[in-house]
Amino acid sequence: MIVDLLDQIGPSWTWVLVGLALMGAELALPGVFLLWFGLAALVTGLEIAMIPMPWQAQLVMFAILAVGFVVLAVRRQKGQPNALNRGAHGLIGREVRLDQPIADGLGRLRIDDTLWRVAGADAPEGARVRITGVAGTVLLVEPA
Repeated sequence: MIVDLLDQIGPSWTWVLVGLALMGAELALPGVFLLWFGLAALVTGLEIAMIPMPWQAQLVMFAILAVGFVVLAVRRQKGQPNALNRGAHGLIGREVRLDQPIADGLGRLRIDDTLWRVAGADAPEGARVRITGVAGTVLLVEPA
């Protein structure tokens, strides 16, 4: 029954449906892996819609595209920390106002709903500072 349906819609739509199914499965499963296989299936479907080819060539094209997309994704991600798990390091570069003055090198500031300890040159309450680094749970700041 499914084979008959796939035979009726044609190979290009079959690849597109497989690609969409893989991308949909990516939403339910952890990681970012099925996305690249889904993208390879979509591109294969679009390609064979323009240039018909035998099923063997379709499989080879899909395999090459899948490997290519995975390799590109891994190279692009290499050396970049996960943006969701950067914690305080994700605050580096932000400019904020001090909630409490920096006295003797220590003070406090509020970012969203979190109160942070800061270290830097003495500055009055309300002064704008730029976050330049992190030392443990203390943000390192300099005047903005």
